[in-house]
Amino acid sequence: MQEQYDIFSRINDRFDKMSKGHKAIARYISEHYDQAVFMTAAKLGETLGISESTVVRFASGIGYEGYPEFQKALEDCVKGKLSNMQRIDAKYGRSSQSEILTSVLNADIEKLQDTIQNLDPAAFESAVSTILEADTIYIMGLRSNEPLAAFLHFYLNMIRGRVVLLNTTSVSETFEQMIRISEKDCLIGISFPRYSMRTLKAMEFANDRNAKVIAITDSMHSPMNLYSSCNLLARSDMVSIVDSLVAPLSVINALVVALCLKCPREVKQNLEMLEETWNNYQVYLNDEINFIDDEPMLNYSLRRED
Repeated sequence: MQEQYDIFSRINDRFDKMSKGHKAIARYISEHYDQAVFMTAAKLGETLGISESTVVRFASGIGYEGYPEFQKALEDCVKGKLSNMQRIDAKYGRSSQSEILTSVLNADIEKLQDTIQNLDPAAFESAVSTILEADTIYIMGLRSNEPLAAFLHFYLNMIRGRVVLLNTTSVSETFEQMIRISEKDCLIGISFPRYSMRTLKAMEFANDRNAKVIAITDSMHSPMNLYSSCNLLARSDMVSIVDSLVAPLSVINALVVALCLKCPREVKQNLEMLEETWNNYQVYLNDEINFIDDEPMLNYSLRRED
């Protein structure tokens, strides 16, 4: 038998000549092969609203002796024998550029909806309180997670002082940067598959020092949860060579907004001090919009306090 990923090559090669019913099966297999692998021909037909015999003919039509052989080939694919590029080709191989755009954006929307449903509000509130009360905040996110860590560090640094971004290629240097961490401090570890061992070691070290540890990761099964007292979960998986960081970034954005609303006066003072410094040293040559006086969120919070 040919290599396992050829199941999708066969579908692609024959797609244009398929009947309407067979095209529906092909699309479903390409997009939901991890679910289809567990379906009988009857169940797959029921799911798509077509007959079992149509499903069987589809398997024969793409070169398999019957549905059992087809299902076995699909099972081998799901066991992880598809490379990233083969998975991408299976899902998007027949799509136009606009269809790819729509598919990716819809996938991101789905991840946001899933994150909304599964993120624990109590964990989110605990994270906000922990960040506000900690003496020093340490943030770590490596490789593709570096932009998330940098984004959070940038805005936390505007909200409060004593925020440290841990960014190194060496485990020993990581420990050197956080050697003074204590029970009064907090470490925020950001990691999604493939998980970072360096980030995990930093979280273990912080936990051993009795510091508060917040994990921003993808699921309750993530190893990042081993040493954290507060877990913020956001979906990141995608059929691509890149991870989707939309939901994780939205969770981080929500953290920043919640923190701003908790201490609007401090944030306003920090922003005013920054603006004055920029003007004094002509950092932006006075060509930036004055976002302090016109910031509705902060002013609204201050008006509520007054």
